[in-house]
Amino acid sequence: MPKIKSITPPSPEPRAWQRMLSGRHLDILNPSPMDIEVEDIAHGLARVSRWNGQTKGKHLFSVAQHSVLVERLLRHNAPKIEQKWQLAALLHDAPEYVIGDMITPFKYALGGIYHDIEDRLEKAVHIRFGLPPVLPEHIVRSIKRADRMAAWLEATQLAGFSPEDAAKILSKPRGIFDIKLRAQSANDASAAFLHRFSILGGRTKSK
Repeated sequence: MPKIKSITPPSPEPRAWQRMLSGRHLDILNPSPMDIEVEDIAHGLARVSRWNGQTKGKHLFSVAQHSVLVERLLRHNAPKIEQKWQLAALLHDAPEYVIGDMITPFKYALGGIYHDIEDRLEKAVHIRFGLPPVLPEHIVRSIKRADRMAAWLEATQLAGFSPEDAAKILSKPRGIFDIKLRAQSANDASAAFLHRFSILGGRTKSK
């Protein structure tokens, strides 16, 4: 009697979407702007830590709190900057509500794969909230400057860096002003993010 070959069913395609608390199913590899809600972004970023969680205080210093700080510093550097670019600064790390906040050395180690996914998510976020998919280069530079200023403040106040240590990996920014950082609870960080979003005219839930 001939042997019956066992048939192994084909493996299902790996799932590439995540269900958000809003009920949206976001395709991580091919994100649709219509599946992005600011409430999901705020909730997620408020629970993602900066500096791999290696910060002082009762609470983690979240990406949501960092985002509010970057937007504040952008306004400090350029008081007359258009409101839409302030919104872009607030959303500059929005993809991390899906992919997390990897420390810079790890991002470089992953290379193109990480940056490709991050870029797709960023463009979808921009379109969802009325921004151009690709920001003008001068705006990217302005946000990056504010981002570096925020990183300096976080490093020297929360992450245990001396100014000398911080200077080895971060250029000490000029024109920085006195801000004292204290990590917020996830709920407070999420609320602060949504408050700034509302002030900047961002649209909330899709109908």
